[in-house]
Amino acid sequence: MVLYGAAGLVWLLLPGMTIGSSTAVALSPTGPVAVAAAPRQDETSAASLALPLVVAVAASVLGMYGYLRRLRRSKTRTTPGGSPSSSSPSPAGELDERSRDLLVRADDWVRTSREELGFAEARFDAAAVEPFAQAVRAAEAELAIAFRMRRRHDQGVPEDPAARRQALAGVIGRCEEAGRLLDTAADGFDELRGLERDIRGALKATETRFRELTSRARTAEATLAGLARRYAPSATEHVTGYAEQAKDRLMFATTRLNRAHQEADRGESERAAGQLRAAEGAVAQAAVFLDGIERLAAELDEAAAMVPAALSGAEAERAGAAERLTDVPAGEAQARILHADTVLASVRQETTSGRPYDPLDILRRIVEATAPLATGRTGVLSAAALLTARSAAAATADFVTTHRGAVGASARTLLAEAEHLLAARPPADVPHADALAREARDQAEQDVRAHGNPYAEADARAPGAAGAALGGILLLGSSPTATPPSFGGPRTRNRRTIQLD
Repeated sequence: MVLYGAAGLVWLLLPGMTIGSSTAVALSPTGPVAVAAAPRQDETSAASLALPLVVAVAASVLGMYGYLRRLRRSKTRTTPGGSPSSSSPSPAGELDERSRDLLVRADDWVRTSREELGFAEARFDAAAVEPFAQAVRAAEAELAIAFRMRRRHDQGVPEDPAARRQALAGVIGRCEEAGRLLDTAADGFDELRGLERDIRGALKATETRFRELTSRARTAEATLAGLARRYAPSATEHVTGYAEQAKDRLMFATTRLNRAHQEADRGESERAAGQLRAAEGAVAQAAVFLDGIERLAAELDEAAAMVPAALSGAEAERAGAAERLTDVPAGEAQARILHADTVLASVRQETTSGRPYDPLDILRRIVEATAPLATGRTGVLSAAALLTARSAAAATADFVTTHRGAVGASARTLLAEAEHLLAARPPADVPHADALAREARDQAEQDVRAHGNPYAEADARAPGAAGAALGGILLLGSSPTATPPSFGGPRTRNRRTIQLD
């Protein structure tokens, strides 16, 4: 293109070079030149000047365009072959949002897979189920690392923007790996369960679990009534309504189990498997509610028995505290002692008043008040701290499980950190784990309030217990009229989804 431009310029300059010459040009002896010939000579000269100019300008423009294209391609090359470079890194905000979304999704994949694995464990021997239990544990490990990376990111670690983007990419990668592990195991898990091949055997195992829970549900209300008589309302407020919700889930399961039998009788094995999965989802939720009631009853009884010893241990820590706190400014040391005295006096008054109290809350207050004075000499305070922290973490986990269609990444991340601290051997920073678990519960409840109340909406659409149960399934993240997900990751978890009639 540049060569063409040069040629055009030479063509343009040639007439001027000829005209400007001092050498005379010989004329042919053909007689006088006509006057009318002059105007034609001027038109020919103008045309001769204009054409090269147009050619030169066009060639220059084309040459420059080609040069700019080559320059732009060279800047995007990553190999001598000129393959285009990868796209620019995702903005931090996009990575942040994607990591949050994948944490929620991966947590749901793991929870659902763990639930369905329980039905397989109830039917088959441990050796047959172990490969899939390993897959779930491996996915849980990947997810746990992702949650810890996210927790550090939320705390501002690392600080460098590029490193923070890399950390978010790591969270995404761990979540995707968790899903891949579950997807890989899904086909083998289906082969083990054989729902489409042997639906009758699976139905029998689920109905056995259903009958067990139905028996427990009959006593759940009596258990809660007994707790209400012995303890303050705050002791049982987070399980209020659990007995009713368990019964609703079991009622819904009854309907789905009957439909599964009907579909199986007609030879529609795929639809029968879908109905069974709906029943299993409801049964799993009912178990969470009933387990929560029974666990809380045991925790409250254990805490009540521990209160006198915890008070004695706190008084032992209080004794001589002023002499021990020599490395603390005098004013601060005195403030710690006065605070502990005030809390312990209030606790003694509550526990001796004859009125019901919340023993878990009493233990928590004793531990928190004496922690600034503690020397680690009294093991009862450590045991009290561990009891309250584990109780808070278990209650929050139940709430997330039964409301996971609405609970976001922040609450799940806090809960995962609390569980990580408590799972250490020995448990690490137990008071902090307790605080994280309670913060996670508060955040989860805020998420549910912000999401609305699908439970009540479904109840209004479908009157009766079955309608309430449908609302509960909606809180698990499924449609109230569709089968809940199955064991697996993002590619396989919805393989049995059918519309429920």
